[in-house]
Amino acid sequence: MLPAMRVAAVQLCSNDDLEGNLAAAEHWIEQAVGLGAEWVALPENFAFLRREGQPFPCAQGLDGDILGRMREQARRHGIWLLAGTFPEKAEEERVYNTSTLLSPEGEIVAVYRKIHLFDVDLRDQGGGEFLESKTIAPGSEIVTADTPFGGVGLSVCYDLRFPELYREMASRGVRFLTVPSAFARETGRDHWEVLLRARAIENQAFVVAPAQWGPHSPDRQSHGRALIADPWGVLLGVAPDRPGLVVADCDLEQLERIRGSLPALRHRRL
Repeated sequence: MLPAMRVAAVQLCSNDDLEGNLAAAEHWIEQAVGLGAEWVALPENFAFLRREGQPFPCAQGLDGDILGRMREQARRHGIWLLAGTFPEKAEEERVYNTSTLLSPEGEIVAVYRKIHLFDVDLRDQGGGEFLESKTIAPGSEIVTADTPFGGVGLSVCYDLRFPELYREMASRGVRFLTVPSAFARETGRDHWEVLLRARAIENQAFVVAPAQWGPHSPDRQSHGRALIADPWGVLLGVAPDRPGLVVADCDLEQLERIRGSLPALRHRRL
C-alpha cells in the first residue's frame, strides 16, 4: 500500500449545458493535476444538473460519451478519477444516478448506483420540494473497490445520512469514503460538514467529498464547501464559495496509527 496519496475534490456549478459542464470538469481536472493530484474526484451531476422534474436528455450507458471523455482524462493525465455521477440509462421512465471510479489506464474499476433517493420537502426551510424517485431508480448494491492506496467505498450525497451504509464499507476494510454531492443549500449549511466529519471519525477513514455549489437554475441551489477530512475528523481542506478545488495529502500511515491507538472498529459489540 502507498504511504500517502494526494487527492483533489472538485467543486462545480453545473447546469443543463452538457458540453459546458464537461469542459469545466476537464479544466479543473487539469488544474488539480498541475497541483500534483494523483486522484481527482468530481461531484454529483458533474456532467448534467437539470431543473427539478425535468427529463434527462443525455442519459446514456457506461459506454457513452460522458464516461468515455472521463476515461480519456484519466488515461491522459495518468490519474485515478472519480467520475462523480452521471445519468445512466436504467428503464423507460427513470435513470440511475451513477458514480464510477476510473484507473489511470482509464479502466472502470467500480460502478455505484445511488441507493438512497432524496424525496423531501424543504419548503418550510426556504427551499424546494425534491422527488428523486420519480425520475431516478435506486441502486441496490454496496460498492467498494481495491486500489494500490487501499479500499475505496463509493456513495452519493443523500447516502451520507445513513451511517449503516458506511459501517458496512468499513467492515470491508476501506480507507477512503467518497461522497460526491449536490447538497441542498438549506440542509447543507447545518448538516454537510457535521455529517462528513462524523463518517470520517466513526469509520476511521478519509472522506473525499466533491460538491456542487451555487445557483444552477432559478429554483435550485447547492451548498458547496467541497472538503477532504482525515480519519480523526480533521478537515484537510475546504473549498471556498465558488467553482474550484481543494487538494490534500492523505497520509495512510497516519490512518493506521489512528486505527492502532484507538481500535474502535475492533471494539464493536452487536
